[in-house]
Amino acid sequence: MTPPIVQACLQSPAVTALLGAGTGMRLYSFGEAEQGVAKPYAVWQIVSGSPENYLAGRPDLDSVTLQVDVYAATGDSARKVRDAIRDAVELDAYVTRWGVEGRDPKTENYRASFDVDWMVSR
Repeated sequence: MTPPIVQACLQSPAVTALLGAGTGMRLYSFGEAEQGVAKPYAVWQIVSGSPENYLAGRPDLDSVTLQVDVYAATGDSARKVRDAIRDAVELDAYVTRWGVEGRDPKTENYRASFDVDWMVSR
């Protein structure tokens, strides 16, 4: 039930220009980035989901909701990354919520957040 968000972002020249490519892409799962990672970067995590259950047989599809959070040194940079990820995934998934924009008081990073609903084939 892992959504293909990384694969979608790797195929986007706009995302790779902002977050890097290959194994060096600064897009991290489980909502956590490495300590001291270069900005901008993005994290994602599954916040809810459910299988597509049937009366007969095993589900062949899972519906998952992801929260994507972008962190950057400037608000403009956070929005550019958010928009690039949005453009990379919205042909395969649905953006369902625009979340928090703000500044972390500890790190002083800017943050832009949104949710994505994704149907993942098993």
